[in-house]
Amino acid sequence: MIVSLRVDADPQAVKRELTALGLWIASVERGLGSGGVQFVVAPHSTGVDPAQVAQIEGVGSVSVPVPEHPQIDQQGPQVMVKGHAIGGPRPTFMCGPCSVESSEQIESIAARVAPLGVTFLRGGAFKPRSSPYNFQGHGDPALTWMREAATRHGLRVVTEVLSEHDVSAVAELADLIQIGSRNMQNFALLKRVGRAHKPVLLKRAMSATIEDWLLAAEYLLHHGASGVVLCERGIRGFDPSTRNLVDLTAVALLAHVHRLPVIVDPSHGTGRRDLILPLSKAALAAGAAGVMIETHDDPGKALSDGPQALRGDELQAVLTQLTEAAR
Repeated sequence: MIVSLRVDADPQAVKRELTALGLWIASVERGLGSGGVQFVVAPHSTGVDPAQVAQIEGVGSVSVPVPEHPQIDQQGPQVMVKGHAIGGPRPTFMCGPCSVESSEQIESIAARVAPLGVTFLRGGAFKPRSSPYNFQGHGDPALTWMREAATRHGLRVVTEVLSEHDVSAVAELADLIQIGSRNMQNFALLKRVGRAHKPVLLKRAMSATIEDWLLAAEYLLHHGASGVVLCERGIRGFDPSTRNLVDLTAVALLAHVHRLPVIVDPSHGTGRRDLILPLSKAALAAGAAGVMIETHDDPGKALSDGPQALRGDELQAVLTQLTEAAR
C-alpha cells in the first residue's frame, strides 16, 4: 500500500495515525510531480481497509497493488472434499502411517482410526526420500490397498503424488491429492494436478515464504483444481531440538486474515511424538482447520518416520483431548 499525502499535510501526524492502525512504514518518498510525501506501507502490517486510511486528515490518495493471486484470495475458508467441509465448524483429522507398507497394515490402521473421528486416511504410496537407499513406497499397489481400506471403513483418502506421470492414478483413487513440500514449486506438476479438477492439499516448502506458498496455490486453482487446502508442516530452522519449526504465525495469518483453510502437520513439524498433542492444540487455537498426524501399529518397525509416529493408544488419547478442546 502507498499512502500519498497532500502538499499541506503534516507527515508526522499522518504517520502517527497510520501507526495507530497497526501499519508499519517501510519507506518515505517524495511524490513524483506533486511535491507531497508518500508513505510505503510494509507487507507485514495489520490488514486495514484502504478506505479507512483515506479518511485520515492529510491523506490525498491510497494505492493498493493488484493481487498476484486473485483466485486463492477469493476461495474462502472452506474446501469441500467428498461431502466433508475442511474449514467447517469441527476440526478435520487426517491420520495414518507415513508409508503404506502392506494391505494388512493399512487395513489395521484404517480400522482403528475410523472410530476416533478421523475423516481422512493418510499414507504414502509414493515416498520422496532424501536418500535413494531409503524405502520409496510400493507405488500403485499401495494406492489400491489404501483406497480399499478407506472405503471399507468410511474414510476419505489423502495421499501424495510425486510425478506428472502418476497424477491420473492418484486422482482416480484419492479424494484429496497431496503436493509435498519438496514439490511445492514444481510448476509442471502443479499444472498437471490442477487439470485433474480435484481438491488439493498443498504442503509448504521448507524455505518458502507465505507469498511463495499462495502463488503455488494460485497455480493449482488457475489450472482447474476445485479447491486448495494449505498444510503447514514446519519450515527449516536453525535449532536442531526439533525436526522443523512449526510456523503458527503463518497459520493464524492465513486463517484469520486470508480466510483460508490450513491443516497443520505436527508429526513432520516436530519429529517428536511427545510434542504432537501440545502443537496440535496450539494449531487449532491459532485457527487451523485440522491436523495431520502419523500413526503406526509398531513404530519401531516402521519403514519410514517411525520416531514421530504415534501408537494406537497414543493417537486415541490425543484425538480425544483435541475433540474435547474443540467443543
